[in-house]
Amino acid sequence: MSLEQRMRSAVAALLHVTGESQIDLAAAVGVSQAQVSRRQSGTAAWSLADCEAVAAHYGIDVLDLLAGPTRATESVNEDRRRIPARRAAAARPATTDGET
Repeated sequence: MSLEQRMRSAVAALLHVTGESQIDLAAAVGVSQAQVSRRQSGTAAWSLADCEAVAAHYGIDVLDLLAGPTRATESVNEDRRRIPARRAAAARPATTDGET
C-alpha cells in the first residue's frame, strides 16, 4: 500500500471512528469539503501540511496517521470516539465454524 493510500485509508477510518463528516474535518484543517473529497478520492494529494493538520485535529502523532488506519484509530483518545473501543469489541458477534 502506498503512503498516499495509507493516508486516505487512515482519514476514512478516523472519520468513521469519530463519527465526523468530511465537512467537520475540512473546517478543522482549513480547506473546503470538496477539497477533502478530492484528497480522499485520490484526484488530489494530501500535503505534508495537511497531514500535520489532520493529526493535530485528532490529537495523534503524524507518524501514527501515516502508519495507516489501524495505528491511527488506535491512537485516538477514547473520548473522541463515536463508539469506545472496548464497547465496539464487545459488540462484535462471536464467529463460529471458522467464519470471519
